[in-house]
Parts: sequence; structure tokens; C-alpha cells
Amino acid sequence: MSDRRLRRVAVFCGSHSGNAPEFGDGARRFGCALARRGIGLVYGGGRVGLMGLVADAALAAGGEVVGVIPRFLFEREVAHPEVADLRVVASMHERKATMAELSDAFVALPGGIGTLEEIFEVWTWTLLGLHAKPCGLLDVAGYFDALIAYLDHTVATGFVAPAQRALLHVDADPDALLDRLAAAPVPPRPKWTAGYDENAVDERS
Repeated sequence: MSDRRLRRVAVFCGSHSGNAPEFGDGARRFGCALARRGIGLVYGGGRVGLMGLVADAALAAGGEVVGVIPRFLFEREVAHPEVADLRVVASMHERKATMAELSDAFVALPGGIGTLEEIFEVWTWTLLGLHAKPCGLLDVAGYFDALIAYLDHTVATGFVAPAQRALLHVDADPDALLDRLAAAPVPPRPKWTAGYDENAVDERS
């Protein structure tokens, strides 16, 4: 079992709030859980949607919040005005790289295509051996149930190995998910990446 310390967790989530109050409640609960446990929040820096709600909750509970936002969104005034540590970067690519560098784990809350792209990318980095930081889904109100079924289908059809699927942790409860991420074993580096030097996409930790 890992004894990894979660100092900061990157959260990917929607810039909209969805059409059910449970989604907003889940974002607030996760922000509060991070702050209560002394874990910093790293997120996309916005003030809107679930992004704003998770940041508001963490800030209200006295937690550390780091926002990372590309300049074109900052200039459209969608940045969160209460986030003191707001890092303005040049591009979406730099935003993701910065969030990955700052964080010890990654969690997706309900969101759209961008949220899925972000969590799938960092999960893929784990499979490639570019980092060993755990990834998870907070399955608020069954939002990810269909996605989870699809991922299980990729295993059943032979496209994803069971051990790879197991690297994406899922729970509906914020504290239970954080416990699972903290206890996640460090996956072995894939044999076929031996000797490959990515030079800092991220250090394995």
C-alpha cells in the first residue's frame, strides 16, 4: 500500500453547473473535503460552473486554492476574483502541464468534453509511465455510470488491460475517493518505456 502524501489535487470539472442540484452539491463537498484534510486544490482558475463552486467551497473552508488559466480566458473575465494564487499561462497545453506539475493526484468531477479530455490525458500518462500520480472520478449522482460501463467494455473486448483499468479510481464519496487515491500503489513503469526520457512531462512520485 502506498504512503503517498496528497499535498495538492488537480480537479477537472465543468464550466457549467449541469441541470441537477446534486452536481453543485458534489463540487462543494469535494472542495470542503480537500480543505478539511489540508489538501490544496489545483483547478482551471474559473469563477463559473462547477469550477467556481469547488473553488468557492475550498476557499470558504480555509483551503489552499491554485488557479491555472490561459490568458485568452483571463482576458474574457472568467477568472475567479477571490483566488489569490492565480497563474496565467499562454495556452491550454501549458495549463494542463502546469496543473500536472503542481499536483499529486487528479480527479474529474462532472463536466463535458474538456473534462473528459483532461482526465483521460493524465490517465494515459500513467499508462505510459510518464508519472505515477493516481487518477479518479467522483461519480456524483451516477454521472459517470455510462462511462464506467464503457471502460469496463474496453477491458472485456481486449483493448484495455484490467491492471490499466484499475488505475482509474471511482467513488461517489469525496473522502472515500481521496482515501483511495492516497492508498493507491505506485504502478510499475511499463517495460516498453524503459530508458525513455520524457524530460519533465512530470516526475514519477
